[in-house]
Amino acid sequence: PSFSTETVNQLVDGLRSLTSDDNNQDVDAIAIDIRGNVGGYMPAGVDAAKLFLPARAHIIAEVDQSGKLKGYDADGIGAETSLPIYLVVDKRTASASEIFAAALQDNNRAIVVGVTNTFGKGRIQNVQPLENGGGVAVTRARYVTPKGRDLHGVGIVPNRQPTKCESNDSVRTCLADVV
Repeated sequence: PSFSTETVNQLVDGLRSLTSDDNNQDVDAIAIDIRGNVGGYMPAGVDAAKLFLPARAHIIAEVDQSGKLKGYDADGIGAETSLPIYLVVDKRTASASEIFAAALQDNNRAIVVGVTNTFGKGRIQNVQPLENGGGVAVTRARYVTPKGRDLHGVGIVPNRQPTKCESNDSVRTCLADVV
């Protein structure tokens, strides 16, 4: 799985189903499983973070090769900012999913849960197709989190490390000794 142009709509649909009148259960928290999410479309990570952050919260800063910064901030429109959020990650959580997780973690909006750090792909790349069907990834920028962290090669350190949370474990199992 990875972030795509559909990710934000999928998150909005999921949030609506949680808060709809048809849902007869009280919602105390939101858990989002991004284990194994290899990232994908970088703007989707930014836009997904906007759904959970108040206006003017910093999401990420893109730093080009000359050192010029381009910041991405939340607009606060339609943002769900009241329910606690738990993000379940693993060593394969990368790229756009790390942007999403780091933005929520650095803004104290989510607790990141996992037994390992995330992958640590703190670079923004474009893939240039080759005639033979292959491709070349060209790094166009690095990114830093709202607190100025460069995740490249390091990843996100989880706030909580559960005793059991392997890739085949349910989110409920991962959060059993956390929530």
